[in-house]
Amino acid sequence: MIAPDDRGFTLGDGLFETLLAQDGDLEAWTAHIDRLGAGCRALGLPAPDPELVRRESVRALQAAGLEDARAAVRITWTAGPGGRGLDRPASPTPRLVVTAAPVVAPAGPARLITSTVRRPEMSLTARHKTLSSLDAVMARREAIAAGADEAVMLNSQGNLACAAAANLFWLEDGILCTPSLDCGVLAGTVRARIMAQDGLAVREVVATAEALRGARAIFLTNSLIGVRDVVELDGRVLPQQVGQSILATLRGRM
Repeated sequence: MIAPDDRGFTLGDGLFETLLAQDGDLEAWTAHIDRLGAGCRALGLPAPDPELVRRESVRALQAAGLEDARAAVRITWTAGPGGRGLDRPASPTPRLVVTAAPVVAPAGPARLITSTVRRPEMSLTARHKTLSSLDAVMARREAIAAGADEAVMLNSQGNLACAAAANLFWLEDGILCTPSLDCGVLAGTVRARIMAQDGLAVREVVATAEALRGARAIFLTNSLIGVRDVVELDGRVLPQQVGQSILATLRGRM
């Protein structure tokens, strides 16, 4: 049960992580728990015990009957009860909630639109996985209403940031590009793994939407989809031969 005065519920005061579990294996566990810890430091919250979180993640998979399936494990860490108003208690008592749900791999490439919803690049909500996700919710709603799968979000300066729930990569002059974290980008775990690959040229950039309009291939990455190619952006169809070739290379390195 969530208390009516839980700050995660009333104020979005907290963090979450979503990770992929396959046949009971919690993928990229260390990267996710480290990012959760970094978020706690940024928000001034005590961090959860990693072993407790792992045990509860396994229990959630078991309770849902998903120990041998492909599942999304959601770890939610709220600031706990706090009464009315903005001020936290002097000694907060955070609450941990872990759930598991079945998730299927994406079927084929994605269709994108460029959202009118902007991402506030200087905000903690853009740089950490806080419980305040309204901008992403509205961007995704805009994409679905337009018949697309996902939305590209620009920041307040008009530069590329990410998708509503994924990091963004594109091919430009033979180089794989991705927006800089300074653009209000979440430090995605799959993004980090791609950038750490030896022999793979990846450049962090500050770029406007024009960069995608001239891109020969575009990709989305997150923990649940891995790497997904894009077939269409704002009605422009991308050449699939280029995207499929690079997609195979990226997936082969994961």
